[in-house]
This record gives sequence, C-alpha cells and structure tokens, in this order.
Amino acid sequence: MVFNFDLSINIFSHLYFFFLPLVIILLFFIINISKTILTNVFIYPKSTKIPRSYPIIGSYFSIKSNINRRIQWTSEIVLSILPSLTFTLYRPLGHRHIFTANPSNVEHILKTCFHNYQKGCLGKETLKDLLGNGIFNADGEIWKYQRKLASHEFNSKSLRKFVENVVDFELSDRLIPILTMSASQKSVVDFQDLLQRFTFDNICMVAYGYDPAYLLPSFPEAKFANAFEEVVRISSDRFNSLAPFIWKLKRILNVGSEKKLRVCSTQIRDMAKEMIKQKKERSGYDKRSSDDLLSRFLISSNEQQNMHDDEFIIDIVISFILAGRDTTSAALTWFIWLISKNPKVEKEILEEIAKTTTSLNYDEVKDMSYTHASLCESMRLYPPVPVDTKEVMQDDLLPDGTFAKKGTRISYHPYAMGRVEHIWGKDWQTFRPERWLERDVKTGNWKFVPKDPFVYPVFQAGPRVCLGKDMAFLQMKKVVAGVLPRFRFVPVVDKGEEPVLIAYLTIKVKGGLMVRIEERTRSS
Repeated sequence: MVFNFDLSINIFSHLYFFFLPLVIILLFFIINISKTILTNVFIYPKSTKIPRSYPIIGSYFSIKSNINRRIQWTSEIVLSILPSLTFTLYRPLGHRHIFTANPSNVEHILKTCFHNYQKGCLGKETLKDLLGNGIFNADGEIWKYQRKLASHEFNSKSLRKFVENVVDFELSDRLIPILTMSASQKSVVDFQDLLQRFTFDNICMVAYGYDPAYLLPSFPEAKFANAFEEVVRISSDRFNSLAPFIWKLKRILNVGSEKKLRVCSTQIRDMAKEMIKQKKERSGYDKRSSDDLLSRFLISSNEQQNMHDDEFIIDIVISFILAGRDTTSAALTWFIWLISKNPKVEKEILEEIAKTTTSLNYDEVKDMSYTHASLCESMRLYPPVPVDTKEVMQDDLLPDGTFAKKGTRISYHPYAMGRVEHIWGKDWQTFRPERWLERDVKTGNWKFVPKDPFVYPVFQAGPRVCLGKDMAFLQMKKVVAGVLPRFRFVPVVDKGEEPVLIAYLTIKVKGGLMVRIEERTRSS
C-alpha cells in the first residue's frame, strides 16, 4: 500500500475548511450560553424580571412581545434590580444595550465622563434623515458651535419677549376661541391634537418667523406638520428596530417606510429652504427686525464669518422644531389628564393663578410656584423624553460596577427614575406637587425646591442640559394660566380606564386625549 501524502493533505484541508465554521459556531453557542447562565444565575437574582436570553437571537422573543410597551417594560426590569437599578439587555447578534435608572450612573454619563458617551454612529445614522447634523444629533466641534450659538440666543431678552408675544397671540386668538366654541357645542375634542397644533404654530413662529396657522377652527391639514409627524414616527421605528439591516436595505432599495421617510424629509427640507430664501430676500432683514431663531442664527453666523450652507441652518432649525413641538405638547397633555383626576391639586393651582395679575408676563408666571411644581410632578410620572440613548466610545466602568464596552448602546431612563421608591417615597404613584415645595417661613407661601438634575434628568443635565428649559416652562405656565381658570377638561373615558402610553421619540397618548370642554362659572 502506497501512502499518498499529497492526497491526504488535500483531504485534510477540505475537512478543515468544512469543520472550521462548525467549530466557530459551536464555540459561539457555548460562549453565549455561558454568558446567559452567568448573567441569569449569578449577576441577576431569580426574583428580577430579566428577560431570558438565547444564543444569537438574544432576548428577541421578550423584546418582540413587549415592543408596544417597551418604556414600561424596561422600566419594570430596571426597578426590579436593587440596588444598582441597571441591567443589560441582549439584542440579536450579540448586541448589548445597557439601561440604568441609577443617579450616580446618570451623572457619570451626562457629566463626569461626558466625552465618552456620545450620540455615536448608530444614533446619528438612524436620525440623520430627520435631524441631519443638527444640535440633537451632533457630537464634537459641530455640536459645540451650535450649542454656543444657541445658548446666546436663548438667553436673549428680545427672544424671550418674542416668545411671550407668540404664546399670547396663539392663546387669545386661537386656542381659547376654539375651546369656547367646543364648550358651547358640547363637543368632544382631542386635546392632544389641539396642543400639538398649538405648539407647532408656536415653534414655527419662534424658529422661522413663519405662521403655519395649524390651530384654526377648521383644523386644516398642514403638509409640513404631517410630514414632520411621519418622519418622527419612522425614525423612531428605525431606532427601536430589532434588525436594523432591514430598514437599511429598504433605504437602499427606496421601498416601504423608507420611501415614505425620504419623500416626507424632502418635503420638510424643501419648505425650510424656501423659508430661508424668503428670509434672506426680505427687505429690512437686520438685527432690529429679526427676533425669530432663523434670522438670529443667520445674523450670528454672518457676523462670526461662519458662512454655513442652508442645509446646516435647516438642520439646526428642524432640531428646535422637534424639541419645541413634541416635548411641550406631550408634557401638557399628560398634565391635563393628571389634573382632571386630582381636583385638590386643580383647586390649589386655580387659587394661585387668581392671586396673579391678568397680564401673566414672564416675571409673574415665574413666581407661580405651585403650578411649576405641578408641571414638574407631571413630568416626573410622564417625562416627554422617557429614555435617552448614548453610545460608549471607549471601555468604561460605571459607578455601580457595570462594565460598559466600547460600541454598546446605553440608555438612562427618566420614566423609571420617576418611580424609584427610595428617592420619591412609598407614595411615588401619587400625583403630589407638594413633594417639590416647602413653605416660606416669613410669608407662608409655597417655595419651589428643585431636585438634583441627575435624579430628575427630564431636561438632561451636564453640558447637554436643555437650553429651552426656561422657555418651555414659560410657555406651559402661560397655557395653564390662560385656559384652566376658564375651562374644565373632562376626559371621555370609561370608568377606571387609563390613557395608553405610546413612545416615538417622545411619549404620547395612544389615540389622543379625548375630552369634553366645560366653561367654568365664577363659583367653580
């Protein structure tokens, strides 16, 4: 028998290349099974609600079954893990996602190691069609430039006055007449829709100096607003996709939701370009006549010789429309729902408003401490942005001992943080504005006491803290002071029924908040 060495080598090489992939797959299974066992048995106790994880697919089945209540689901898991209030969700194909409601971790992410927790490639790619390189989707020098410019404008007295005038006009000429008509007709209206129209008109006037007249008795269809809503919804679906390659493939092929997103994004940007063109051509365009953000951004950019193209300016303004429209309307929608269930709180707010003069300017509404506390308490339970996500730039160790690997998505969870018992007390489920207040010893009046921003990161914290926070409170308090003394809002729901929370980039009431408007008598 003659041994053919070359033939043996050839056979061996074929067997090697056949079995090698099988060996790699087997090792991958073993490693993943080991991780799952270690995680479920040693890291998380049996009493927690950690979803079961499997090799390759991770916690796909649990994620899929909770896709429509992911905010509540992840909150329940986070709150079940004591004392860290942090857990790692295993997504398909080995992707990990850390969720935390631990204030120490939040401070670490948003301040202490701010540079290591950025929007990242995944986040920026997902939201690029909506926000481009706007401030809410940028890192590094692009973010710093926009932040510096925006911080100057938001501190401007003239801009604050402009906001006051816009809100006053939208209230007196549009919202209140519609509510009066609805009350007289005893009709049912979607108050969430009214507020979205109200805030959309407001932010377009503040941002562009353009009035879309979206809040009118005829409830006109607004292409710009509808396109904006579609882009927000599809972008949110992208962000929460279990298989991102699917939407990326659809984008390449320009089909389905991705085709819709492209059409709507083009509509938004084309309209914005036209507004910028008109703004530049308008006579008298100077510092004395330009109080809207678009004009002021253009002026500041020119003065600093930062001659950015229109696309960059559009990115900036669209970012502020997103922030000004969706967050404020969401906060007020849930506030009205909670007020309707808590007549004692409503009575206290009405008494405070009655003590304030009718002009309700900035200096007056800022002293409405009980109303301010009520809004904060509402946003504790229903934060407009319930979860905010970053990407880990370099391996790191969180203060609670959780390892954050480079490239991992990490989310701090304001919705869960508003439900932490050892922070808010055993009555955390109760809508109680007094938890934000203390009595002034001299006057006996309520005095607002703010919480640590890393315990209550509804407006973010650290270098990215919300620039529009004061203006948002100004707008919300003027709305409350303008409508609550005149109207009672009665939700049209079955007894014991609660609104269903849905989350895109912000939270909303599924199907809208249907209410019946009743005009108050003097005695009520």
